[in-house]
Amino acid sequence: MAMGIRMLRWSLQNALAITALVLSLWAASGRSPHAAPVSEEFAHELCTVLATATDARSAGTQEVFVASYRPGPKEREVPPALRSTAFTYDNALTVIALAACGDVERARRIGAAFLHALDKDRSFRDGRVRNAYRAGAVSTAEAALLPGWWDATAGRWAEDPYQDGSATGNVAWVTLAFLTLHQATGDSRYLAAARRTLDWIESRTRTAGGIGFTGGVHGYDPAQQRLGWASTEHNIDIAAAAGWYARATGDARIADMARAARRFLDIVFVNAIGCFALGTAPSGTDPSLGPVTEPDHLALDAQLWPHLLADATPAWSASLACVDRHFAVAGGYDFDNDRDGLWIEGTAQAALVFQATGQPARAAALLDGLRIHRSPDGWLYATPAPQLTTGLAIGPDSTTPDFFYFNRPHLGATAWATLAALGWNPFTGRPVRAPP
Repeated sequence: MAMGIRMLRWSLQNALAITALVLSLWAASGRSPHAAPVSEEFAHELCTVLATATDARSAGTQEVFVASYRPGPKEREVPPALRSTAFTYDNALTVIALAACGDVERARRIGAAFLHALDKDRSFRDGRVRNAYRAGAVSTAEAALLPGWWDATAGRWAEDPYQDGSATGNVAWVTLAFLTLHQATGDSRYLAAARRTLDWIESRTRTAGGIGFTGGVHGYDPAQQRLGWASTEHNIDIAAAAGWYARATGDARIADMARAARRFLDIVFVNAIGCFALGTAPSGTDPSLGPVTEPDHLALDAQLWPHLLADATPAWSASLACVDRHFAVAGGYDFDNDRDGLWIEGTAQAALVFQATGQPARAAALLDGLRIHRSPDGWLYATPAPQLTTGLAIGPDSTTPDFFYFNRPHLGATAWATLAALGWNPFTGRPVRAPP
């Protein structure tokens, strides 16, 4: 009991410290009252949760990657393939969310782990980052460790081909994390690292036709398979990351990257239904832009994220109606348009986008609803459903859609909820647009 009281007192003290820091930073910035967190109490709680998660498996200032999932209500452990996994996307989001919280020190610890991974990949020196790294404290004396598990049946160490690969969108999110840290600290290493990751995207994934970027690479070292399809979500990420870098540096080559990704978005916006398609299908051996995917299968993030871009256009406004028409479920929104359950991460994204588009009441209602979907340690679940479908395949070898979300505490969902509660735009490093 005494230990529990001490832990509670520590949590409250930590929350108050973070709260004071956040408010002082907002005040120092000179931002208008409209830029204050939409859900201040919720934001402070979530900032504390992310701080605690970052501290859990590292000491002091040591570099760290945070595990993406914790066991669900009916689990003792997560499955072996996820037990040591810190997904790159989730950790990049956590860097950005911690920085938005005002907790730059912890954001830098994850950022330092990404810098190490960029410099000391076990096989490549070309500016890529992997889709996942091994969770926990990072030793800079060795190559960045990838996730894996002991397969007792086969008697060998096993790894996952998706986790070993590099999805273009994940590389772009790490770029956004580096740009966030550069903005927060002025440390030129982060800007240089952002250029390296952007260079990898440009050299490895630009389509032959020059419009848009393909999906990245998949599989095991040393010969990974190039993915010929192009994702709307990935190109949104690249438009954001390349656009931010170009604005910060005036680099014309990176500005052209941003324009190429932006042109792709105009191509995959289906005017007839007011929705963004998933992307394009591979076109045989030609890596140029393939045909736009059929709009019978849609993804929520592809409808939402364009509205967070610095150069979002009013022509895309119909995709917000698409969100309500095709994704709405009880409590928020589904990942795709089969409406088989609530996707917590995407619902938090919607809350942020509603703030950016002048709908604060809708944002506040969604955030209030998310409060009930927290685990005992404060993380948000990926979904309250036992299993949530996405209609997507994890890799090119998948014969059926096999990418699912489960009722487990999820770092990515928690980070997105933090950004939404703070009203912070990860694509620009600024508060979302204040309502008139």
